[in-house]
Amino acid sequence: MSEAVGCLAIKLGVIPSDFSYAGLKDKKAITYQAMVVRKVTPERLKNIEKEIEKKRMNVFNIRPVGDSLRLGQLKGNHFDIVIRNLKNQINDFANLRERISEAIENVQNKGFVNYYGPQRFGKGRKVHTDQIGLALLKSEMVKAIKLFLTPEDLDDPVNRAKKYFLQTEDAKGTLSLMPEFKVRERALLEALHRFGMTEEGCIQAWFSFPHSMRIFYIHAYSSKIWNEAVSYRLATYGFRVVEGDLVCSEEDVDEHFPSTKVHLVTEEEESANTYAIHQVVLPVFGYNIQYPKNKVGQWYHEIFSRDGLETCRFKVPALKLNVPGCYRPILKYPHNLSYQLMGDRDTNVEMEGSHTHQTTLSLLISFDLDASCYATICLREIMKHDV
Repeated sequence: MSEAVGCLAIKLGVIPSDFSYAGLKDKKAITYQAMVVRKVTPERLKNIEKEIEKKRMNVFNIRPVGDSLRLGQLKGNHFDIVIRNLKNQINDFANLRERISEAIENVQNKGFVNYYGPQRFGKGRKVHTDQIGLALLKSEMVKAIKLFLTPEDLDDPVNRAKKYFLQTEDAKGTLSLMPEFKVRERALLEALHRFGMTEEGCIQAWFSFPHSMRIFYIHAYSSKIWNEAVSYRLATYGFRVVEGDLVCSEEDVDEHFPSTKVHLVTEEEESANTYAIHQVVLPVFGYNIQYPKNKVGQWYHEIFSRDGLETCRFKVPALKLNVPGCYRPILKYPHNLSYQLMGDRDTNVEMEGSHTHQTTLSLLISFDLDASCYATICLREIMKHDV
């Protein structure tokens, strides 16, 4: 997505930070989303339609608007997904159609644990985006730059360029090695060449990214902590609502509701089973949230101590980043879910008895998810398998 924005920026004569959007889209998908770009007329956008089609992009529904978009400013996302080459798990001899029906019914009725998906953390084996976010939260600007430019154990032009940079800190020389399509890396290196590899130079380099990209790294770290927190919460208390839990009694909440809507469960409410597990929320850390008053709250403070954040105020003034925090429901449900089994030629197939295991099948599944929910996590629950 950043490559697409970078390409559009060049064609329109603006910079990537002039673009705003409500969310980041998957790399390996056909995606649609609304964007707002400042300092560009609708006519100018229409003039580049043919050019950007060569890059497999289309712009449509072009019109003037009054305001920029902000991250999270969306109701949800719709997904159409095909899962190919379906087969039973090892040692599962159930009828495949029945197993699929059971799995889908299960996620419809019971929901899924609302983990942040793996794409939130990048695919790097050596450095994940959350590690960069932690360095930024601790104002370790040089370390964050070096983490961003740490190579993987692969011998390709991108990783050779990164390796050269870590060995030499020669931004100009690295730029000559870095492929053109690595828009973010090149923007960062150009800034480092201009300002130098000092603390202040690295701060300026981070400003070559739009605000949404800078905050993304900190969100990656906060997401990792939230994933660990929900695993700890469920391992400790299961699906009971217990004293000290945080709940939100309103339906259809997104992540950005205020602390005034969050309630601390009392001992009496636990005994009376006043609340259900789908109402329990956990904090995504920040300066403006409260923590559970039970073992989970203690766990958060132990994690902050482990990661050197005991005195962190969750603001990075040098990068104009504020992290107020929010609350995330621990369970979510897919909406408007439908599915269709297809054979090799995209026709409906009858699956009777043992014939099920002879046919190569695909599953077309469609559903809506609330904002900040991950289709990969919903699918993992259905398939009982990493996607």
